[in-house]
Amino acid sequence: MRIKEIFRYISIFGTLLVVAACSSDDDGDFIPAPDNDRGEQQATDIALIETYLSTHYYNSGFFETGTNHTVDDIFITELQDGESVPDGHTLLIDSPNLVEAEQLFEETTYTYYYLLLNEGGGSESPNFTDKVRVAYEGSLLSDSSVFDSAPTPLDFDLVGFGAGGLIKGWQYVLPEFNTALDFTTGSNGVNYNDFGLGVMFIPSGLAYFSTGTISGVPSYSNLVFKFALYQTEENDHDNDGVPSYLEDLDNDLDAFTDDTDGDLFANYIDTDDDGDGVLTINELLPKTYTVDTSMGEEEPELADNEFERSRSESNGIITINTVTIIDTDNSDNNNIPNYLDPNITIDYSDNS
Repeated sequence: MRIKEIFRYISIFGTLLVVAACSSDDDGDFIPAPDNDRGEQQATDIALIETYLSTHYYNSGFFETGTNHTVDDIFITELQDGESVPDGHTLLIDSPNLVEAEQLFEETTYTYYYLLLNEGGGSESPNFTDKVRVAYEGSLLSDSSVFDSAPTPLDFDLVGFGAGGLIKGWQYVLPEFNTALDFTTGSNGVNYNDFGLGVMFIPSGLAYFSTGTISGVPSYSNLVFKFALYQTEENDHDNDGVPSYLEDLDNDLDAFTDDTDGDLFANYIDTDDDGDGVLTINELLPKTYTVDTSMGEEEPELADNEFERSRSESNGIITINTVTIIDTDNSDNNNIPNYLDPNITIDYSDNS
């Protein structure tokens, strides 16, 4: 059974059940604190995070064998004065599995960390705009108090439709992990095998910053999330044929900053990206493949910039409909595809 097929067997409640641990939505009755300077706050936050990493250890020996450990198996403990790190444990800062990363956001270079306990055996990693199925536990770095958890897998959109979605830290860290290798279904539900497992240490600027949440996370809180990544599904938020991650034209991992036609709708939620009156989906070149499995035919390998839109199967015949991003006018060598070029208005849905 292919990993994506699990979405057919489990109802998708993630978006409806988004809780404050991950959701970027805040409580409407909450009055946010004044915004601090992001650069100054980041300097404060990263110092606190690095102190935490230098004074807390985890049960590293437990993860030396096996691949199906869970969030509940991860134990992080504060090192007390005069105490030595116990056998089978490692200071977080000394772990070879601790990764330091940087990302520019809101004109501020943010440093964050994540602990890669198991990369995941699957062939897919989520894009920062995709849907993910995860289990997690979120706690405050300041006192290790747990403010939210989901031991049963939930589904989330990393980036929401115009609003919502998950905090930036999740959008940056989860793409560094792979999904489960496979899964089985039975009377006890779904069992995943060899999935991504880790811990992220997120500064407030990549979390809620000055905004509080319904879970009572204080302003400017640095957060710790233990998580398991089970699967992912590619998002096309506006159903225009272009995957949402490709609508991040400047590759800054921010879907909200790309608005080709300046209509205040970011491309990933704009059905006519260049504002030329022809819908984006109709400026992509459609194609249909028919695969007769009874004749031993195999599915086609899609070309660059070609994306599957739909498929159906009947009596061993698979019909696959795709669209391809094309540029029919290379005269100026600007490499602007039709759907982003207001001067090109070819409508491939017009059969007249």
